[in-house]
Amino acid sequence: MNTDNTDGISNLISKEINSTDKIFKPDFTQKTGRELLTFYLQTKFKQILAYDKSTENPVFLKIRDDFIQKFSRRLIDNPQKRILIGITGESASGKSTICNEIQHVIRNLNLPVSIITTDNYFKDISGLIKEYGGFDNLRDAGYEVDSPNNFQLDILRDDLERISRGENILCPEYLPNGTGISVPKSIPVLSQKIIVVEGMATFYSDLKDLFDVSIYIETDLDIRHERFIDRACRERNQDLINALKHWDYIIEAGRKYIIPMRKDADMILDGNVNLKYFSGILEYIHTVTNNFESETV
Repeated sequence: MNTDNTDGISNLISKEINSTDKIFKPDFTQKTGRELLTFYLQTKFKQILAYDKSTENPVFLKIRDDFIQKFSRRLIDNPQKRILIGITGESASGKSTICNEIQHVIRNLNLPVSIITTDNYFKDISGLIKEYGGFDNLRDAGYEVDSPNNFQLDILRDDLERISRGENILCPEYLPNGTGISVPKSIPVLSQKIIVVEGMATFYSDLKDLFDVSIYIETDLDIRHERFIDRACRERNQDLINALKHWDYIIEAGRKYIIPMRKDADMILDGNVNLKYFSGILEYIHTVTNNFESETV
């Protein structure tokens, strides 16, 4: 990882704050004010993309050509709606790490944010696990745990639609203890201005159409393998043989269910990114969004 990235983004933030070339703060309650802001942000976002592309280890691996314009139009036309950010990627790609970093930075900037993990929408398979004598036996019998059919997608879609309208929700909770138990309406989630949704099921079915920003995390296979085996053995107390067997399963599941969603993402990010540099980009975006000249009387 290139630590110079972090120094460079810090310099950009400092330059932006100290710049004397600022626009007067628009009236965001008026459409013309929002249009001015979005044009300004488009310019700044293109600058940060150009800077990131010039670095040794860029965060943004790919951006859809129409994303900036599409997102800007959404801010102009429907400013009251919650901003839904969807994050997906293969297992051990860094989804949760980047999601947690987004949450950390946003909260440090005193902005309201809520997190939803789609893994909590797994269906209850406790009966099947008992029938087969354990989760591993069920998987080895050919049951596809990561298939879209194994998620409560109808409930997930309803929850996302309601939270985007400003309603607080109660998410189910899937217990990560190998029992396969799902507890309905268990986790309270506030409808904050920014909602980050992460997990393999984020873009399953037609869910991807709900998001204002869709992000796919991509990481080198060797890095993912090392992360997965370490997590399985150290955090989940799996033996190495079973961890390797499950790795083979998730590789195949990723090819079938996750990788096809890559082409529909607004942006593809490097899951092995320097988190300080990634945080700096988020802080830069916040800085340019709020760094206006105040009108004097």
